[in-house]
Amino acid sequence: MTKTASRIGEISLVIIPAADQDRAIEFYENVLGFEKRTDIPFGGQYRWVEVYPPNGTTGIALAPPRPGTDDPTSRETGITLTTDDIDATHAELRARGADVDDEVSRMGDPVPPMFWFRDPDGNTLMVVQPSSS
Repeated sequence: MTKTASRIGEISLVIIPAADQDRAIEFYENVLGFEKRTDIPFGGQYRWVEVYPPNGTTGIALAPPRPGTDDPTSRETGITLTTDDIDATHAELRARGADVDDEVSRMGDPVPPMFWFRDPDGNTLMVVQPSSS
């Protein structure tokens, strides 16, 4: 199979809906420790908000739900965040009030230890601890 060349170089942002952007910003900053790098008005009544892990180059845009969306919340985002200590991260997020799974899931190699959590809008994200090799 021939490899096709692409001009796409990286993933810049992923977008998840946030019905209450201020509440979402507070969660991503104060619970997850992300930093807000963009918060600007657009389109008259909307705001474009981007949050990033402190050392990350890929961010999450906390966007207002699309007009006419029946249920803008509670989505499986497919977003996976990494940590170097899954148990400590699980305990920290729980202590900060995050809606995290009851325990870390350990399925064994090659699947890394993981848990899911939900943001204030019910969007589900995953945290994994990649193997050190």
